Amino acid sequence: MTRAWLILGDILVTLLLLVSFIFYYLYPPKGGLKPVKIHPLEQNLTLPQYGIAIPETNYTMTVEDLRRMAQEVNKTAYVPIERFRDVPLEEALVLAGAKSGDPVFIRIFKREAILDVWIKEDGAYRFLKAYKVCAYSGRLGPKLKEGDRQAPEGFYSVTRSSLNPNSKFHLSFNLGYPNAYDRAYGRTGSYLMVHGNCVSIGCYAMTDEKIEEIYSLVEEALKKGQKKVQVHIYPFRMTKENMSAYSHYRWYSFWENLKEGYDYFEAEHLPPHIGVKNKRYSIYETDE
Repeated sequence: MTRAWLILGDILVTLLLLVSFIFYYLYPPKGGLKPVKIHPLEQNLTLPQYGIAIPETNYTMTVEDLRRMAQEVNKTAYVPIERFRDVPLEEALVLAGAKSGDPVFIRIFKREAILDVWIKEDGAYRFLKAYKVCAYSGRLGPKLKEGDRQAPEGFYSVTRSSLNPNSKFHLSFNLGYPNAYDRAYGRTGSYLMVHGNCVSIGCYAMTDEKIEEIYSLVEEALKKGQKKVQVHIYPFRMTKENMSAYSHYRWYSFWENLKEGYDYFEAEHLPPHIGVKNKRYSIYETDE
């Protein structure tokens, strides 16, 4: 009996809600739709997956405005960054308006295990394609010494002499560790590479299929006149939120220094000129 009363109660509540909706649409409240207040943002908000940027200001809009915005978004064929992982290189080049042999720039993010390739077109670098890193060894933080099995972090560069088409890991290019910064701290290590296969004792392994694309982009850019391909390696994407989350780590001051280079590229879409002074990376205006 109790169960029957509960079922009857649910039916009555549903009917009351239905009647309420009918009356709402037949006799809408006076004054029309009320505006929805969107509070001011602390900074510009960008939604890259939809291609929308909301500037820093106050907005007052109605529900109809929100509906109209949603309809416009649905009609626009945005290409989310994540989709570039799965498209063939030829298609990614077309989407970026670039071609093999154009200058390239690489960023690696340890925590996310992502290698991003950017390509230069019309005086600035455009995002080309993201590759999932198959394997790297060690923890967040820089490489300190030979044999610590730690993948490096910092600013490195690849020249034609760094390329190894006969690598036992299919294809590879040497990152140039230790660089001037590493040597200033007495750090040791050798043959730190980006290569094929999916094993690592300090390198960034990409699988054979992925390294073929990455290697060809680097090789062709160097053949066509790019003097060096910069490879910037970060512990994570260096947003304010991530920096705050890792502020208690022993390498935080080092990461703050790396963030200067990260921020420069984010602002200019050109990799900065990197120097080393007083055992710190110095970030200068690009020489490209």
